[in-house]
Amino acid sequence: MTVRIVRREVSPEALAALPDDLHPLLKRIYAARKVMASRELEKTLNRLQPPGELRGMAAAVALLEEAIRRQRRILIVGDFDADGATSSALGVRALKALGAGEVGYLVPNRFEYGYGLTPEIVQVAARREPWLLVTVDNGISSLQGVRAAREKGMRVLVTDHHLPGRELPDADAIVNPNQPQCGFGSKCIAGVGVIFYVMTALRAKLREGNWFEERGIPVPNMAAFLDLVALGTVADVVPLDHTNRILVEQGLKRIRAGQASAGVLALAQVAGVDSRRITATDIGFRLGPRLNAAGRLEDMSFGIETLLCDDLQEARKRAAQLDRLNRERQAIEEEMRQQALADLERLELDKQSLPFGLCLYDEGWHQGVIGILAARIREQTHRPTIAFAPDKDGMIKGSARSVPGLHIRDALDAVAAKYPGLVMKFGGHAMAAGLSLEGARFGEFQAAFDREVRRWLGEEDICEIIHSDGNLSPPELCLETAEVLREAGPWGQGYPEPTFDGVFKIMNYKVLKDKHLKMQLLTLEGSVVLDAIAFNKAEELGEPVIGGKVKTAFRVDVNEWRSKRKLQLVVVFIRNDLE
Repeated sequence: MTVRIVRREVSPEALAALPDDLHPLLKRIYAARKVMASRELEKTLNRLQPPGELRGMAAAVALLEEAIRRQRRILIVGDFDADGATSSALGVRALKALGAGEVGYLVPNRFEYGYGLTPEIVQVAARREPWLLVTVDNGISSLQGVRAAREKGMRVLVTDHHLPGRELPDADAIVNPNQPQCGFGSKCIAGVGVIFYVMTALRAKLREGNWFEERGIPVPNMAAFLDLVALGTVADVVPLDHTNRILVEQGLKRIRAGQASAGVLALAQVAGVDSRRITATDIGFRLGPRLNAAGRLEDMSFGIETLLCDDLQEARKRAAQLDRLNRERQAIEEEMRQQALADLERLELDKQSLPFGLCLYDEGWHQGVIGILAARIREQTHRPTIAFAPDKDGMIKGSARSVPGLHIRDALDAVAAKYPGLVMKFGGHAMAAGLSLEGARFGEFQAAFDREVRRWLGEEDICEIIHSDGNLSPPELCLETAEVLREAGPWGQGYPEPTFDGVFKIMNYKVLKDKHLKMQLLTLEGSVVLDAIAFNKAEELGEPVIGGKVKTAFRVDVNEWRSKRKLQLVVVFIRNDLE
């Protein structure tokens, strides 16, 4: 696969709009991310958009207030991923703190019920006799489920962030920034962000009505739930627009200060993360996968119970179980990845060009891991990828991951419109989606998906592009730069962590676990020696030559060992420089 390093363009208008006293390197990096005003760099809670700007908020708050004042039973129905788990835990914790009587949650097991508020999960919910049913991180496409719940006499509040279909569910209230006619400025907040906003608006309404004084209970500090918001937002890989950066930064601050819930602190411990210095990257690559493992392999209720746990010792036990599940998930994923790569190699051995849109299926694949598998294959081929696993009654379930330039949900919508009945159901975002279809029609879908992808992408779109923030001068290759960049985040989807490029000489190296390269690199000027780590790059580079030049793309990080802090380059691309 061709890899190109492209340097990000720095807008002169953005440079001019940023403060003169800003660190020169940060000024360049922010301008390249189209930050056009100093207020976009402010990450205090008073910079958040008001909850009232979300369409449906007044109706949602009225429902919840009535349920609380009348002490009616509330049931939260979540999703089985990290966003759904944090949304469920936040909803339960916040409602109890606000004085609700009976609050419970229900999360569908993905292997029994599938995603969302289905009529089948409504039947399960009905056994608990809720007065109000609240969906979190799902529900916007649950037309039949909402109808079934209302027919059983439940009131239904949908809180979601996914893109709606052509028809909205007939709920009592809907809060979703992506629903039609919603003027809320951020369309990127995760499900946990939506329910946080709802709970914040509810607290304001209850305080206005003297509820807390009447009941003799303290007014809860909503910032106490921001650790959950940060965890769910980063783990769901939503774009970090200004609103999400504020939510994540404030959540990280609480975790670093030791003010997080016991479950979040325990997850950090089992992941080997120092919670005092936790970053968004730690959440995305270390905490999030462990929480997600519960929903992928067993039942996400176990993850939610970890987040609801108030006893740190008990939370550690639960987090250790999640860690075990994550290791099991990794082993399953690696086996599936090897099978998928073998299938792709057979295509190439037959001298067939790979499809632009990849569809992979194996009847032995695990349904809970196909999303990660699709992401891994997408990374290696830089093609939109859908991995399928068998479902019930001859159906197969797919998880899709896309590349820049292809809105994957819109592509699936187009396939469904052109070939009625081919896709049984689908939903998702620009970069990730899920779908179901009849197993017997996999080949038909495979061809249709590739044709649709070719309408969106050309040859130039399926080569990997690494966007660089330029080079760093020898004086900039220092611990201070890494510290400045760490504090300048949070970095993530849509607001990428700074990446730089440069040519170095290899002084020495060793291969770790047959796949990672640990190196010492020397600047061409010979003035700076740098520690570097290149994960999973040993095979790509081949046999490094001591004293030879290598082209690299890298991030700067702080390596901490035995209380010593040093600069380390994290190499994301490396090739021998033959020029």
